[in-house]
Amino acid sequence: MTRKIITITTAAALSLAGLVYLEAKEPDEHGPGPKHEHHGPGPDHMENPFEHLSKDLNLTDDQKAKVQPIIDQTKPQLAAIHKEAMEKMHTLLESTGAQIRPLLTPEQQQKFDAMKKAHEDMRKAADEMHDAQKK
Repeated sequence: MTRKIITITTAAALSLAGLVYLEAKEPDEHGPGPKHEHHGPGPDHMENPFEHLSKDLNLTDDQKAKVQPIIDQTKPQLAAIHKEAMEKMHTLLESTGAQIRPLLTPEQQQKFDAMKKAHEDMRKAADEMHDAQKK
């Protein structure tokens, strides 16, 4: 029974760590996340949807002139939705971690805290890199 609880708790902690890692890689209010191969709607397409549409659909100059303002109008709304979603996800992850941590042994708590700190440090480093790229 104890082994089963440890396995489930470890799996939950690793899942949480994975989600935190993914959150750190996603674009946020500090700038776009790392570049990666991605097909379909998602962060890369939100990064510069005009270029994707123009290239993928082979838009004419007239079409480009009409599409660009529509995309420009949408960007603030997308940014607000994304920011809200990231805040909600962060809150949920914090709550999940707060529920998992007391279930762990002191040794597991120490490792859990170290994992969380490593992910926070990674996110801060990514933010600093994005800020430096803007300059």
